[in-house]
Parts: sequence; C-alpha cells; structure tokens
Amino acid sequence: MGLQIGNHQLDSRFLLGTAGYPSPAILAESIRASGAQVLTLGLKRTLGTGARDNGFVQIIRDAAKDQGAQLLPNTAGCRSAHEAVQLACMARELLDTAWIKLEVVGDEQLLAPDPFELLDAAAQLVRLGFTVLPYCTDDLVLGQRLLDAGCAGLMPWGAPIGSGQGLLNPFALRALRARFPAATLIVDAGIGAPSQAAQAMELGFDGVLLNSAVALCGDPVRMAAAFAQAIAAGRAAFEAGPIAAQDLAVPSTPVSGRPFTL
Repeated sequence: MGLQIGNHQLDSRFLLGTAGYPSPAILAESIRASGAQVLTLGLKRTLGTGARDNGFVQIIRDAAKDQGAQLLPNTAGCRSAHEAVQLACMARELLDTAWIKLEVVGDEQLLAPDPFELLDAAAQLVRLGFTVLPYCTDDLVLGQRLLDAGCAGLMPWGAPIGSGQGLLNPFALRALRARFPAATLIVDAGIGAPSQAAQAMELGFDGVLLNSAVALCGDPVRMAAAFAQAIAAGRAAFEAGPIAAQDLAVPSTPVSGRPFTL
C-alpha cells in the first residue's frame, strides 16, 4: 500500500519541496524524476502584494497538474498561530486545497517549531476544516497533543531545516513510531542524502519530505531520482523485516541446526 494522508491514498512516499531550484525547467524535470505526488509550496515566499499570484504559483500549479500531484502549501516563516492561520486561509482561497503543512517557528537559529503556537494553530485549522500536517520536533507529548487536536499526521524533523545532517536522534524517532503505530509519520527537514532518507524509511516512517537536498545540489534531476529510489528501497526493507542487530558474530552458514530441502 502507498502513503495514506487523511482520506487520500498516494503511490509515492516522497514529498518534494519546490523552492530554490536553478530554473523552472529544472524544477519541472526534478518533479518528474522524483515521482512525487505531493509538492510543497511556501506561501510567504510566493505570494505577491495583496496575495496575488506572482507567477511562481502558476509554475507549481502546472507542474502539479502534469505530475498528477497534490499541492501542499506551507506556512513557513510564520511566527505565531494567528499569522499561520491567516496564511493557511489565504492558501485555501488561492490554491483551492484544504491541505496545509503547518509551520510556526519559535527559534531563529535552528528554525525550531514553537510547540505552543503550533498546537494552537493546529487546533484552529482543524476546526476550520483543514487537513493539517504539522512540522514539529520529535517530542512524544507534543506529538500526542497534535494528534489529539485532529492533525492528519505528524512531520517530525530529522535535523534543523536545510542542515543536511540526517537523523540526529534515531532513538526519538523510533519512539515516535512505536508510540503512534497507526499515525501517519513523515520525516521532514534535515535530510541531506538518499542514504539518510532510506534510514528514515527503514525505521518505519511513512514518507520523507525534503527540499534543499535536491534543489541545492549539483544535479537536482539526478538527485531527485536517487531519493525516489532510496525511499522506495527503505520502505521495502522495512516491510521485509531487517534482522535484529547482535553484539556478537552469528554464523551465516551454520554447520547444523537449520535443515533445508532440495
């Protein structure tokens, strides 16, 4: 089965950001190479004066249509629940979607989410009928509160946005997966290489969202394809059931004890 978000079933588990690409043509090629069916769009960076379309929005609309992808506007750059809710409502009017990636930043150095404003905004947007996917830390209590508020899933960070450090706290991410086995969990932020995306999927996460690792690399199109392959491989490995880690050697060809038939 594919990725479940709200009532939507998607074949791809790769969610791709659309900011920072060298050109619209490379962006479009990267989207095709990724196979992503969800494209994120930062509204603060793409809305013109008076919430008019400044041109970039139409580029993303066209790319999403060609790909058959769902647009996921985000509230990146917001610093309060009030600001995030206002921007989400503008996004729904402009893009005709109730999906929202909710970001409310509380720390300027790490761009870490503000848990209090995030929860407030999430609760308001759920009441307004949005499908809310909050960008959050890997805190269990915050995750529970966001799910209790009606969020469609969680998007915990692997590392600070754009840092490329991968999964800094695998223990916390494993704990989230174990604590919320039925929830949709998507690692968002900090992924820098396909191997890191595969690691997230091997932990049992439902998807990976990234932007900088593709947009800012030397060859975005090839990197998008590489991430698509890594995410698919990581999911397949998780479903296959990796062997448990051992402290000591375990012979792979024992002399006896495990017969087989020819």
